[in-house]
Amino acid sequence: MDYLALLCAKLTAFGELITPDTDLAAPVPSCGDWTFYDLADHVGRGNLWVVTAVAELRGDFDGEPAPKDRAALREWYESTADALVTSLSADEDQQAWTFTRTMPRTVGFWRRRRAHETLMHLWDGQNALGKADPFDPDLAVDGIDEVFELFAPRMIHRGLAVEPEVALRLRATDIEDGWTYGPGEPVAELAGTASDLLLALWARKSGDDQEFAWDGDRAAGERVLSGPLVP
Repeated sequence: MDYLALLCAKLTAFGELITPDTDLAAPVPSCGDWTFYDLADHVGRGNLWVVTAVAELRGDFDGEPAPKDRAALREWYESTADALVTSLSADEDQQAWTFTRTMPRTVGFWRRRRAHETLMHLWDGQNALGKADPFDPDLAVDGIDEVFELFAPRMIHRGLAVEPEVALRLRATDIEDGWTYGPGEPVAELAGTASDLLLALWARKSGDDQEFAWDGDRAAGERVLSGPLVP
């Protein structure tokens, strides 16, 4: 998967949400009490955080808040996107600071991570301002893999979640793929499109949504799903 090309496309799409008519005070239901301005600020400062992680091998960058004028916000955001793409155009094996020691600490790590981060926040922005597009199935599969490879174990390691007591099976209905999380044989199965399953893992959709079908011990499965599996 060409994560750099994907990242470029999703960064551009997010920037296109910032127009002279964008309601910067619009609530973003999938991100707590954030407004669209808060979301744009988060994505832009996250871009610069990774630029610093690559250039200076540190993860403590914060930066100044984004401008609140729409035109200035768009210009600022695009400058952060350009800086990120330039930074991650380096050799994918180049050393970089990352927040995990379980995966290579390289530019390649950040290409994948920022591609999925931008993808999810693009969905947040689209959902806040109108209608969000579903994810490409292959991309959603990679995003689900990332949750179980990186985030779920990290949440446990950091003491923010506990090991699941039972196993949950996730089954993608639009492609032949599935995942089991937890010990032993699955006691429940959650079925839905790969896109909807990824959104559920990131708490953007609920297991109660009509897009999903449950089988087995749903209550136990929902406890596994609630994790939390991601930050």
